[in-house]
Amino acid sequence: MYVEDQDTFLNAVCQVNADSYAPQQLLQAVKTIENRLGRHKTIDKGPRNVDLDILLHRNAIFDEKNLSIPHKLMLEREFVLRPLCDLIPDETLPTGMKSGSFREHLAILPQSLPPLSSSTPFHPTVPPWTPLSSKRSTHVMAILNLTPDSFSDGGVHPSEPSSLLPTIRSMMASGATILDLGGQSTRPHAPEVSPDEEISRILPTIQLIRSMSEFTNLALSVDTYRASVAAAAITAGANIINDVSAGTLDAEMLPTAAKLGCTIILMHMRGTPATMTRLTSYPDGLLPTVASELQARVQAAEKAGIFHWRIMLDPGIGFAKNEAQNLELLQRLGDLRGWEGLRGFPWLVGASRKGFIGKITGVKEASQRVWGTAAAVAAAVQGGADMVRVHDVREMAQVAKMADAIWRI
Repeated sequence: MYVEDQDTFLNAVCQVNADSYAPQQLLQAVKTIENRLGRHKTIDKGPRNVDLDILLHRNAIFDEKNLSIPHKLMLEREFVLRPLCDLIPDETLPTGMKSGSFREHLAILPQSLPPLSSSTPFHPTVPPWTPLSSKRSTHVMAILNLTPDSFSDGGVHPSEPSSLLPTIRSMMASGATILDLGGQSTRPHAPEVSPDEEISRILPTIQLIRSMSEFTNLALSVDTYRASVAAAAITAGANIINDVSAGTLDAEMLPTAAKLGCTIILMHMRGTPATMTRLTSYPDGLLPTVASELQARVQAAEKAGIFHWRIMLDPGIGFAKNEAQNLELLQRLGDLRGWEGLRGFPWLVGASRKGFIGKITGVKEASQRVWGTAAAVAAAVQGGADMVRVHDVREMAQVAKMADAIWRI
């Protein structure tokens, strides 16, 4: 029996190197950690501020009065099996014990109501993304391009940071919870600037925002594929790295993100902004290929030391995709979210003002593609997006709020 009337809590499974510990030694080490963290238990199987359990230890079977390994109740607890399956879904209990992989045991458990969700933090005072929660609200990421040549709003925003304050205040008041700052355009064939130039474009604005208490609850994202730019931005106060290349254009990006300990958005793209329009062939199918290539980037990120719960994914609308493929991603986002190996990650969708919207609607001027963007935002919310990246914040925040009311029930 469990105490069910208690506050929401976070549960996680981690893998540690404890080969040198005998089972009872490991138990004592765990208890020491709990005590240092101020554990206070009042009710058996009830609320406590921290609770560390040993699930598995090598391939050992150990059973004494105060310790059983594998943990006797682990197969009946969804909140244990679900994060365990993020690590070792196809592993089994030691030989001679109940058969079946952990994934198979999870599949036969009744699902919690409301469903359990993974949790991806990105800012100290803004609620985390909870992508499996059916009633979550869609976050709005406002685009602030500090470049002279971005496809839609290059050169629109003044270079003097203090002159940006009215725009930033308006974005936040309109519903943006995240501001995405970019100093290098990723439009097709955009010329590259030096890392120092890119840093000089974004750093003063980050520093100004972080110096003002009115923006305490505004998360900042840096739109870059360069590790040095990401490191400078995060050190200055940004919270998220938004890398359109998922670490493929700078070998130091993933190790740098791991060292910084911040959340990173991994987007699906092929090639570079200069070559991506020629890389739209998906002979094995668009969704299977995008899913496979994103899984490879997730694995690379985790191998570099980035925590599973610090990753957000982006299907890469408009990047190495043609018009039909962009539409398919919007139509089948729910399928992609549920793909084996991708379930439980939060998703960002950025279709705002993009060329395929202009072609379909006949609106040549990018800044006028508001209605087409609105339809794409609604489709993204219906498909399960956790955040939409937009230029027209006031209008798209209203679209997202209405879409949430329809589909997030």
